[in-house]
Amino acid sequence: MRLRIEGLLIALPLAAWAAAPASLPSFEEVREAHRPSEWVALDRHGEPIATIRKDFNERRGEWLALERVSPALTRAVLLSEDRRFHEHGGVDWPAVVVAGWDWAWSGSTRGASTITMQLVGMLDPSLQRPGGGRSMEQKIKQMRRARELESFWSKQQILEAYLNMVAFRGELRGVDAAARVMFGKHAYGLDQRESAVAVALLRGPNADPNTVSGRACGILAELGAVHQCDTLPHFAGRWLASTARSAADAPTLAPHFSRMAFLTESASGTRLRTTLDAGLQRAVLQTVRRHLAGFDQSALTDAAVVVMDNQSAEILAYVGSTGETSQAPQVDHARARRQAGSTLKPFLYAQALERKYLTAASLLEDSALDVSTAAGLYIPQNYDRQYAGPVSVRSALASSLNVPAVRVLILVGPERFARKLRRLGLPLEHDAEHYGYSLSLGSADVDLLSLTNAYRVLAQLGRWSEPRFVSGTSARSHSNEQRVFDPRASWIVGNILSDRQARARGFGLEGVLGTRFWTAVKTGTSKDMRDNWTLGWSDHYTVGVWVGNSQGASMRDVSGVTGAAPIWHDIMAFLHAETSSFPPAPPPGVNALRVEFQGQMEAARVEYFLPGTELARVEHAHVRARRVPKIVSPVSGAVLALDPDMPLSNQGLALRASSASDSALWHWYVNGVFLGKGEQTIWPLSAGRHTIELRNQSGELLDTLQLQVRGVPQRVQELHAAHD
Repeated sequence: MRLRIEGLLIALPLAAWAAAPASLPSFEEVREAHRPSEWVALDRHGEPIATIRKDFNERRGEWLALERVSPALTRAVLLSEDRRFHEHGGVDWPAVVVAGWDWAWSGSTRGASTITMQLVGMLDPSLQRPGGGRSMEQKIKQMRRARELESFWSKQQILEAYLNMVAFRGELRGVDAAARVMFGKHAYGLDQRESAVAVALLRGPNADPNTVSGRACGILAELGAVHQCDTLPHFAGRWLASTARSAADAPTLAPHFSRMAFLTESASGTRLRTTLDAGLQRAVLQTVRRHLAGFDQSALTDAAVVVMDNQSAEILAYVGSTGETSQAPQVDHARARRQAGSTLKPFLYAQALERKYLTAASLLEDSALDVSTAAGLYIPQNYDRQYAGPVSVRSALASSLNVPAVRVLILVGPERFARKLRRLGLPLEHDAEHYGYSLSLGSADVDLLSLTNAYRVLAQLGRWSEPRFVSGTSARSHSNEQRVFDPRASWIVGNILSDRQARARGFGLEGVLGTRFWTAVKTGTSKDMRDNWTLGWSDHYTVGVWVGNSQGASMRDVSGVTGAAPIWHDIMAFLHAETSSFPPAPPPGVNALRVEFQGQMEAARVEYFLPGTELARVEHAHVRARRVPKIVSPVSGAVLALDPDMPLSNQGLALRASSASDSALWHWYVNGVFLGKGEQTIWPLSAGRHTIELRNQSGELLDTLQLQVRGVPQRVQELHAAHD
């Protein structure tokens, strides 16, 4: 016993002899260095829209001033941890003597650490408590540091820092995190019972509920509220089981967007001002939830929306899921890849227009089609399983006809189209050969954000740039802007998608695709009704909407017009509630010309052309074939053979041309020798290679072809001669 007492008496003076330690930080430095584990995303006006977890080692809340902490909690802390806090200068010497006496006589490890001593243990890494407890040398150093801290920190600053830095339970550190996570309220609202449980955790953050309840009851007794001990085990068990839930009052307006913003931009502080508009975000969410409420029996349970500013590429609203009403609220459906359906058609037609393969007035045949591919025959069909016959490009695109789109892709080429889609930022995972001609009908998987930005390219007359998540000086500039489409082709496609009359064949003159102001819009439905899209733009905004379900199951009785389009329409109406939208002026080089269609195939109208592609009258190819004669039989390159069992004089071939009223003036030539006149004539066959020509009365060549006739073997000829 005597050795223990002597050791204690010798050790205590060592504190006065120890070399002066490095200076402790100031209160201001500690407070400024504090970082919450969850950073806050703000909308463009500074309103919090979401919190994003950045530090997964521990959960820390905001730094709270002492006046923002419940008086019940501060009183409980002082009663439990440091009764003479306001009287001592960092070390409670009476408590030290009592603790030393207990240690010397009984080996008890009863603590005598003041709040100040505990705080310096948090500030000085060398004083952090090891697993087996602090050594005597560390304890003495801790006392010296506590006295040093008290010399230039106020008592209020010490208590405030302690409450913001002390560990409560599990990963919860600081009173803000403990109050908002464990008790579901702000720290200033903690009552006596909650405060007692929180303070009971300071001596054993991971103690079992019964131990915590016992300690908390003792604190309540000292607070004069022992009557609250009866229900304490029930409440304490519930609170201690809630240490992993979301913090109370945490903003959750745009969690998916905020996560994207923090991933794509580097934030210098704990708050990031984004491009989102909180008011618009709420309106979009309400619109989505209202429309989805009417689809209980249709397997339509999820939706996503992206609203972008055309000029700046800023994202103004971003709904990744409908939240609690979604079957997969954590899934960002705006980034999930789904089959594009008909939403890729505008880009295909724009490419054909800019390459001058087609004009808006060109005719496309909407009839049965089968295309030979490496995987077999590809047979596209229209949505309604019907065919419209010859239709103009304007009508085919506006009414979203499938077969004409496949014919356009045959002209453009799948590989060339796939390259264009990638330049638009669409994430095609495979090469063009994988998709084949079905790429024209949206067989590729894309995400709503990329697709909405691609439509914004059309609104910007062919200029592409990355979407912007962050506003202000930290936002990326438009130095990455690229020209993807000819502005004239982009404008013509927008003009087509805004044309109600051209859309009438497939969607009617009125409906949710029509707005009281100028908009261009396109719908899409993927294979087996799994995904539903509507995308379009006004002069200021581009809006993209997807609806479906997280399982990828087929929807029932839901199309682009009934599923996504009503949401798109209402969002556009909200955006333009007080402002209108006007048609963009055509860029230089777009030529307007009145066009008539043969046989009233379509109504005469003013159409728009790229230079060099203008035409005033459109006729079906079959009509033109009758006016410009062609050889229809035989086909060029044919290989024929003489029949050895038939006399040569009886073997002839009918030469036929496309019929017309002036066919009597046509002249047939074989190997430069005149054969006959008219729509049809018979040519006596002879072995060899031959050139057949069709000329008019003036000798002008109208059509020509070459073929080969194989002769009779020599032995067969000899047999025929002997027989004769």
